[in-house]
Amino acid sequence: MRTFIFAAAMMLCGTMQAQDVKIGKNNITLANGQMTPEALWAMGRIGGYAPSPDGKQIAYTVAYYSVKENKSHHMLYVMNSDGTSQRCLTTSDKNETDPAWTRDGRITFLCDGQIWVVNTDGTGRKAISHDATDIEGYKFSPDGSKVLLIKSLPYHGSIQKNPDDLPKATGRLVTDLNYRHWDHYVESIQHPFVATVGADGNIDSGKDLLDGEPYEAPLAPFGGIEQMDWSPDSRYIAYTCRKKEGVAYAISTDSDIFLYDTQEGTTRNLCKSADYKAPAVDATKTMKNQSVNSAENLRNHPGYDTNPRFSPDGKHIAWLSMARDGYESDRNRLCIHTLADGSERFLTESFDSNVDDFCWSDTKDAIIYFIGVWHATENLYALTWKGEIKQLTDEWADWGSLQMLGDGKHIVAEQHSYRLPADLYIVTPGKDVKKTKKQQITRENEHILNQLADITVQQRWVSTTDGGRMLYWIILPPNFDETKKYPTLLFCEGGPQSPVSQFWSYRWNFRIMASQGYVIIAPNRHGLPGFGSEWCEEISGDWTGQCMSDYLTAIDDAAANLPYVDRDRLGAVGASFGGFSVYYLAGHHDKRFKCFIAHDGAFNLESMYTDTEEVWFSNWEYDDAYWNKDQTVNARRTYDNSPHRFVDKWDTPILCIHGEKDYRINANQGMGAFNAARLRGIEAQLLIFPDENHWVLKPQNGILWQRTYFNWLDRWLKK
Repeated sequence: MRTFIFAAAMMLCGTMQAQDVKIGKNNITLANGQMTPEALWAMGRIGGYAPSPDGKQIAYTVAYYSVKENKSHHMLYVMNSDGTSQRCLTTSDKNETDPAWTRDGRITFLCDGQIWVVNTDGTGRKAISHDATDIEGYKFSPDGSKVLLIKSLPYHGSIQKNPDDLPKATGRLVTDLNYRHWDHYVESIQHPFVATVGADGNIDSGKDLLDGEPYEAPLAPFGGIEQMDWSPDSRYIAYTCRKKEGVAYAISTDSDIFLYDTQEGTTRNLCKSADYKAPAVDATKTMKNQSVNSAENLRNHPGYDTNPRFSPDGKHIAWLSMARDGYESDRNRLCIHTLADGSERFLTESFDSNVDDFCWSDTKDAIIYFIGVWHATENLYALTWKGEIKQLTDEWADWGSLQMLGDGKHIVAEQHSYRLPADLYIVTPGKDVKKTKKQQITRENEHILNQLADITVQQRWVSTTDGGRMLYWIILPPNFDETKKYPTLLFCEGGPQSPVSQFWSYRWNFRIMASQGYVIIAPNRHGLPGFGSEWCEEISGDWTGQCMSDYLTAIDDAAANLPYVDRDRLGAVGASFGGFSVYYLAGHHDKRFKCFIAHDGAFNLESMYTDTEEVWFSNWEYDDAYWNKDQTVNARRTYDNSPHRFVDKWDTPILCIHGEKDYRINANQGMGAFNAARLRGIEAQLLIFPDENHWVLKPQNGILWQRTYFNWLDRWLKK
C-alpha cells in the first residue's frame, strides 16, 4: 500500500510540474549495486518541516540537484502525519522553502524572497508579502496577527563604503576585524523585524527590533529563525544576539537572549544583570581561566546563548547555553529561565554531553524532549523538572532535529545514519527505550537505496595510551568477504570537537567509500563529545598529543586484529581539523600510510592564527598569539608542533583540497602544503575551488571532488 501511495504522489507531482519544473526527483538507474558520486548527488535531501496545528498533516521540503545544470531546486510537499497521501505543491522552477502553517490550515513558505501561501490541495497560491527587501526567514505569532521577519541590511562597520563617484571600484577599505566571515565580506547584517498581518492577509514591511543598532541577529553564518521565538500570548519575542563589533566580535562568543515587548517597544537582556560590566581582556590571549560554574558566569552567561523556546504556558524560556566566552565547543547545557522572577535552572547537568536540539513537552512524563550525543550516537531523551533524564531511543543512528506534533502526544523528527540519508519519523515517547515507538513517514530515496548493495557497520572499543577506552566505528564494503584483504582508510574528524556519530554527509560519506571497496576506521578520539567533558576538553591546547596517539592506536589495532585490514594499503583522510591531522600525521606516521588526503586543513598554525576570521577560536585552541613572549606551555607546544615544521619528514603522496572562499581556514594553508610537498619531490595534487567555501556545495564541484578523491585513493591503495 505504501509503495502505491508513494508512486501516486510522484505521478501527481510530475503532472503538476511538467511545464515548469526543470529539476525534480531523479530516477537514476544504477549498475552492479554500487554507490557512485552520481547516485549520491541524485538523492533528494529533506530540509525544513512543520506539523499542522491539529497534528494531522506535515509540510516539508526536499532539495533536488542537477549535475548538468549545476544547481538545486527546493520543492514543497505535504502529507498526512502517518506518511500517507504525499503530494507535491511546487509547480514552478522557483525554490520553495521554510514551510509553516496558518491558523486556518493553509501552508506558508518562502519563494523569491517573499512569503507565499497555498492551500493543501495546491489551490489559492499567492504572495502575502511584497517587501522591497528579501525576507530570509519568518515566524508567525501564535494568534496570527503578526509575523517575525529576518532581513539583511547594508552594514559598514568594518569596511568603509566606497565614494559615490567610484561606483565601479572593487577595492575595500578595511578599518577593523570582522570584515570577512565564513565565505563573504561583511557588508550586510541580518536584523529581525516584527510585521503586522492585515485584514486582507497581506504582511507589511515591519519594524526593526534592532533599529539603529550595528549588530546581527540571528548569528552568522548559520543562524536562522530557530534563534527567535514568540511567547504564547503573541506579545513578546525572544531573540539571540551578540552585541559586539570589530575586534570585540572577533574574540568573543558571548551572545545573549533578549526579550522584546511588541506593545511597549522595549528590550531587555535576560542573560546579563543590570550592573554587569564586561571584563577587560587581552585580544591575543586565551580566556580559559573562566570557571564553568562560578556565580558570575551563572548569573551573566559569558558564552554562547542561543535558540530560545517559550514554554507552552508562557512562564518560562529555555535555551542552549555555554558557560565560557571564546569556547565555541563548550558543553551546550539547557537553561530554563523563569520570567516572573528571573531565576534560572540548568536541568541537564547529569548529562555530561551536549543538548543539540529540544522542544517543550505537553505530557506529564517530561517537560522537554531533547537530542544529545552519547557514545557516538545522537538519541532522544526526556527531561523532567527534577532534572531526571530518561533515554527514549537507543540505536546506531542520529536524530538530527525534532518538533512536537500539533496533537501534543507525538514528536516529528529527522533521522539519518551511515547507511541511510535523512527521512522523517513520528516518535511516540514511552517511559523508556523499550516503550518508545517510531514510525518512518518518508522514504525519499527508497528508489535509489533499493538498487544499492548494503554496507555493514560495527563498533570496536580499544585502550588508549593514557589508559582510557576509545570507541571506533568500522564500516565494511558491500558483499564483504572476511577472508579477503581490503584497502583501509583512517578517517580523521574535524571540529576539532565534532562527534563521530552516525552522520550522513554528501562529501565524507562512509557508504560511498565502502561501496568503492574500502574499509573505514573512524575513531572517536579524545576531543569529541559523547564520552564526558574531560574526554572532550582534553584536545584544547594539545592538538598534536593524545588525539594523534588515538588515531595511530585505532589504525594499529585495526591492522593487528582485523584480519581483513591490509596493513600494506592504508590511507588517512580528513577535513578541517581532520585535514590538519592528516598534515601532522604525514610527518609522524612512521610509514604506516601509503597516501593522504587533506581537505581545508590547517597547515601553518602561526599563519592560521591571524588568517582566520574568528580569533576566539585561535585564542582558545592555541592559548596565545605566536608573537607573545610570555606564551603558555600549551601555546609553545602548539606552534612548535605545527605540521609545516615537519615537512622534512614527509615521504608519502598527498592530495590537498581547498576552497578559495574558505575564510575559516584560508586557501593559503592548502596551497602551502601542496607547494611544500612538490618542492620536496613528493607526489602531490592540489584540487582548488575558487568558488567554494569550507564545504563543496555546487553539484559539478561535488562530482569532481568525489572523482578526484577516489582516483587518488585507487592510484595508491589498489595497485
